[in-house]
Amino acid sequence: MTACELTAALQRRLDEIGAQIAQGIGEGIDEALGRRAESRFVAWMTDTWTRTMTRDEHGVFVVTGDIPAMWLRDSSAQLWPFLTMCDLPEVAHQIGGVIARQWHCIGVDPYANAFNPGSTGAHFDPDDLNLADELWERKYEVDSMAFPVDLAWRFWQRTARSDHLDNAVHEGCKCLVEVWSLEQDHARSTYRHVRPSEPVDTLGADGSGGPVGYTGMTWSGFRPSDDVCRYGYNIPAQFMAMRALRQIGEFCRVWDDEDLAERAAKLADEIDAGVRQFAIVNDHLAYEVDGLGSVLEMDDANMPSLLSLPLTSDLGRDDPLYQATRSWVLSEANPYLFSGPTARGVGSPHSPEGYIWHIGLAVQGLTGDDVEARDCLATILATDGGTGWTHESFDPTDPTRFTRGWFSWSNSMACLLMMAVAGIDAITGAS
Repeated sequence: MTACELTAALQRRLDEIGAQIAQGIGEGIDEALGRRAESRFVAWMTDTWTRTMTRDEHGVFVVTGDIPAMWLRDSSAQLWPFLTMCDLPEVAHQIGGVIARQWHCIGVDPYANAFNPGSTGAHFDPDDLNLADELWERKYEVDSMAFPVDLAWRFWQRTARSDHLDNAVHEGCKCLVEVWSLEQDHARSTYRHVRPSEPVDTLGADGSGGPVGYTGMTWSGFRPSDDVCRYGYNIPAQFMAMRALRQIGEFCRVWDDEDLAERAAKLADEIDAGVRQFAIVNDHLAYEVDGLGSVLEMDDANMPSLLSLPLTSDLGRDDPLYQATRSWVLSEANPYLFSGPTARGVGSPHSPEGYIWHIGLAVQGLTGDDVEARDCLATILATDGGTGWTHESFDPTDPTRFTRGWFSWSNSMACLLMMAVAGIDAITGAS
């Protein structure tokens, strides 16, 4: 596998954007914060480009950081800040390679969330069920297929190119619609996840999960955090699935596939109706439901989250339902809203109790107003624990206590926030 080198043209572009960030944040606001953001932006973007991506016969393999595997979700979001640079041939070539690799992975197993750089036989836990040699882990998460659709769509919008929408993507999108349609009635599914060494990662007694009712939504075994869903319908994932299905409908114009477009549109409408009927509690969205009356009110910092919906779905930030949900997520009613002397933000049951996620702070900034965005950025830069990097989560009482020393996805989200604070449209312009 060949590592990706930073070309002179890309280095100049990163330096230019870094200077723009320093000026946009520093001028009349906070010069020291601007300078710090500039240096972090260049360092983190360079690190993502040179240390996480390697090219092979299937495209570009992307590790999320200190775990030697490629997550479909993480690898998509890690590339978001680079979408503004698609006019550089090397960047367009690289993103195209990541898209190709993602759809190769989906072709290997649409139920898997994380992959090896080839048939290495490496696994998080070798005792898991149904592990092919190319799979690091086989946790079924709806967003794992939605993120590659979204990245392919964003790239299409940025470049007006469609050559990446090849037969592998077309067949993969057909598979996606089939799997999500099947999982509307999970009783028909053969998917199981059993991890004998860790019962907390096993889906119920037989690996199929707890009971769910038919709602029109599509079932998910695991959350974006890779934790087991308490209830089978994860609501942020439903919203992202709806968006992906509508994006597939747009792809179908390239493929001249009216049948797939109709099936995708029908499935999106059914999921939407299910969300409207089962997932709204008072005036805000629940995090998970089972369609049988059980509701989980919380949010998890990992994307897609309820807080991230304007970034990961078609629900706009000004939509009253989103605004009510956002207010609830950032209130003390959310059991995973934590605070301490250095920060206040959303955490996750995936990390230690009371720890706040840098991704959550970036999402909060990207979905808030200008003042909130600057405040979230300042908090991120002040809570690196002296390492010069963001982390998965940190202790707001002592940021030198953190999880994951190298988490490239988190760095990318912070870079995205820096660009937004400086007035550089990296996400909404592509969505």
